[in-house]
Amino acid sequence: MKFSCLFFFTVPALCAALCSCATGGGYTETFTVDSDAKPVVIGEAELQMETFMGFGKLKKITVPVSYYAKDDAVCLHYKYNLINFYQFWSRKGRMLFQSSLDNYNEDFEARRLFKNERRSNEKYGEALGYLVWQQSSFLVRAYGNMKVRFGYVFKDKSPYFSVLQLDAEYIDESIRDNNRVSDVVLMYFTRTQAADLAALFDQDLLEGFASGAITASAENFYFETDDY
Repeated sequence: MKFSCLFFFTVPALCAALCSCATGGGYTETFTVDSDAKPVVIGEAELQMETFMGFGKLKKITVPVSYYAKDDAVCLHYKYNLINFYQFWSRKGRMLFQSSLDNYNEDFEARRLFKNERRSNEKYGEALGYLVWQQSSFLVRAYGNMKVRFGYVFKDKSPYFSVLQLDAEYIDESIRDNNRVSDVVLMYFTRTQAADLAALFDQDLLEGFASGAITASAENFYFETDDY
């Protein structure tokens, strides 16, 4: 598999620890990211999102993917409804992405995906993540812990593996009016696109990029729906 060279970007201070219990899981996880560490750009992922304000068909987007080796965190950078998001994945979250995708692929092959299944977009569980978001370069970036849920959704008669990014709450201790809550965002992946992102989550690959043993090269991907 090839990877795409992308621009370098920095992330502001991320000093808070994440401590949260997953629904029904009973685990507690701590996840921090050092703002002074420089990320390694490892490539790009492709996925679909709904068009502006949720109207119309799905739109394919290309998402830069970077690795923060010091804290073993992978960052997906994307824009949604005019807001920049930096979505951070811990190692545990990346492993849950892969296992959820495996379960989805099994259900896909066995034809156990149903268009009207209740809460299908959270069928395969959830992981703890960290989110940074900013509406414009003139505003302070907000940050906070959030959860992502794995499942599937149908769109135009085609099933997609889905990642549901729940809201994150930012509390500004100095300016109460600056408190914010992030958007809830639903990401749609074809099986190929999800597999490509899972490949970028591979721990040996990430460590290879961090050590300089692996470098990125350019490649574009064509978006096709999954026949079902």
